[in-house]
Amino acid sequence: MNDDLKKLGFRLRPRVVEPKQPGRIAFDERGNAVYAWNDDRFSEDGEEGERARRKALDHPGLSFAEEEQPTNTIQNNAKGSRLGYNPYESGLLQRKPAAPKRDLRELSKWIEMKKRVGDNNSGE
Repeated sequence: MNDDLKKLGFRLRPRVVEPKQPGRIAFDERGNAVYAWNDDRFSEDGEEGERARRKALDHPGLSFAEEEQPTNTIQNNAKGSRLGYNPYESGLLQRKPAAPKRDLRELSKWIEMKKRVGDNNSGE
């Protein structure tokens, strides 16, 4: 088709169409940036205004996605307890396993038994 039009002497120029912007960035009295809508129906509150704003800002390449929960990325640092504490690279420091608890009542019974055996041997 382009060749047929060129033979007839017509020239085709690509037409540049700028997308219509639903609004622009403006500044309030404090100097904060705000988005000023061009149409009053975008400024409406409620479900209808929300639907109009979403449709005006709709882009075929974009979609809404739920945010993912951050994963625990703390890594173990085996050298941290030997080399010292570095708050920027410390990671998770491993604790030494606690020693098993000893039953001191059993120790007291054993000491009493040794005393009695020693007294019995010295009394003979």
